[in-house]
Amino acid sequence: MNPWWHKSVVYQIYPKSFMDSNNDGCGDIQGIISKLDYLKFLGVDVLWLSPVYKSPMDDNGYDISDYEDIAPEFGTMKDIEELLLEAKKRDLKVMMDLVVNHTSDEHEWFKKSRESKDNEYRDFYVWRDPVDGKEPSNVNSFFSGSAWEYDEKTNQYYLHLFSKKQPDLNWDNEKVRKKIYDMMNFWIDKGVSGFRMDVIELIGKDIDKLQLACTENTHKYINEMNQKTFGKHDLITVGETGGVTTETAKLYSNPKRKELDMVFQFQHIALDEQKGKSKWDLKKLDLLELKEVLSVWQTNLGKDGWNSLYWNNHDQPRIVSRWGNDSREYREKSAKMLATLLHMMKGTPYIYQGEEIGMTNIAFDNINDYRDIETLNLYNERTARGYEEYDIMKSIKVKSRDNARTPMQWDESENAGFTKGNSWIKVNDNYKYINTKRALEDKNSIFYHYKKLIDLRKNKDIIIYGEYELILKENKEIYSYIRKLNDETLLVISNFYENITEFILPEDIKFDRYDLVISNYEDVPNDIRKFKLRPYESIVISLK
Repeated sequence: MNPWWHKSVVYQIYPKSFMDSNNDGCGDIQGIISKLDYLKFLGVDVLWLSPVYKSPMDDNGYDISDYEDIAPEFGTMKDIEELLLEAKKRDLKVMMDLVVNHTSDEHEWFKKSRESKDNEYRDFYVWRDPVDGKEPSNVNSFFSGSAWEYDEKTNQYYLHLFSKKQPDLNWDNEKVRKKIYDMMNFWIDKGVSGFRMDVIELIGKDIDKLQLACTENTHKYINEMNQKTFGKHDLITVGETGGVTTETAKLYSNPKRKELDMVFQFQHIALDEQKGKSKWDLKKLDLLELKEVLSVWQTNLGKDGWNSLYWNNHDQPRIVSRWGNDSREYREKSAKMLATLLHMMKGTPYIYQGEEIGMTNIAFDNINDYRDIETLNLYNERTARGYEEYDIMKSIKVKSRDNARTPMQWDESENAGFTKGNSWIKVNDNYKYINTKRALEDKNSIFYHYKKLIDLRKNKDIIIYGEYELILKENKEIYSYIRKLNDETLLVISNFYENITEFILPEDIKFDRYDLVISNYEDVPNDIRKFKLRPYESIVISLK
């Protein structure tokens, strides 16, 4: 029997920006509860909540100070219990974000750890002596600067691969692992349906050998986690694994290995950055490269793994601004094209809040309007290194994580209906014409296109289990592929750009008749063997 999550669609909620119920300017759990009917109507099955645990919010909740308590700005444990209950009533499952590579420096474990070299919590984290009066090694933080922070009290450095307020846990310590597993079982007993695992590939790091990701210990610990926690239940698990290839992804997601159900890979979303440099060093996306990467992931996993399909999340800019076209003329067409292209593939699709209405990037001109720690660190670091202000801000406007974190746009009222208070981050100015109220009133909106794509997945096994074959591989403007299952064939054709371009069906694809499945234009071509594709046109045809 195939797992239930093969047919599911996951919707990611970034609680701080989703819906504010008490008008303090910050989204909260009661706000999420108030929008469950909207999410049910969209048709999604699983709600992935970014962290709502207690946190000083140095990294918007990915710095946890108590795994078994709720941040007061989001609500209380009673609120989360109500959310789980109300979601269950609507047949919606809730997936918690699990951040266990590191904690906050305000977590009780770390407070005790830094008190002395010989206390029982010292080895919960990674401490090292100075080398020649400096950092133990030249490992850098993913958030800029050294990954080592000096602590005067004990004259040692602690490791933080992210913010200095996010010290890395020492997973080689069995007591740490037991506490993590106990915490996971606490949430499973509460009724959560799975976990999205933040930077999980880093937990088995050997910092002294400078081996950070995907080590033998990483797999050992995830397998142990599986046995002690979610492996005993029918849950969904996905790991954030930025460094994987299709071959290493199989190690995580092959069911026989009893680790995770699927992973998030980063290969496709790194295609618009200069090779060997950071995500801030921009380059234009090459469609041929995108086709190659996505096709490899569609074909190479076979039965030894499962794909997670995504364009957006809380760490990525808005896809319609990134690889679509967010102008008034083409925003809706390009958003629908990108949705169709992804949702017709094999795997579990993830929709990030606002993606279903075509929300766009934000372009703050003043660095003071940004809130993201990674963005602010980048600005300060590059300013100190003498980069031009214009060039720094250009990269930030394209790639800042705050592009995804501006408040959800619900209606045309003040602050887009997100809050009546002062929003923690500014609302995008375009909320007057991009919002869910308008989308729900327009049967041709991006929202209804997503709704139809979700419905098709639930009713067509070919979308879930069909073989994938890329066609027109060398075409620089069209992304087209076919899906096959038994005697059924789906043909997916997408014009990735605003130029009109000609589609010619390869002669070896035979059929007697065809039916339209979904399109982002109201009329369809008379002859699909050869026709002109309009700007961002995307069409799915069932061949008989």
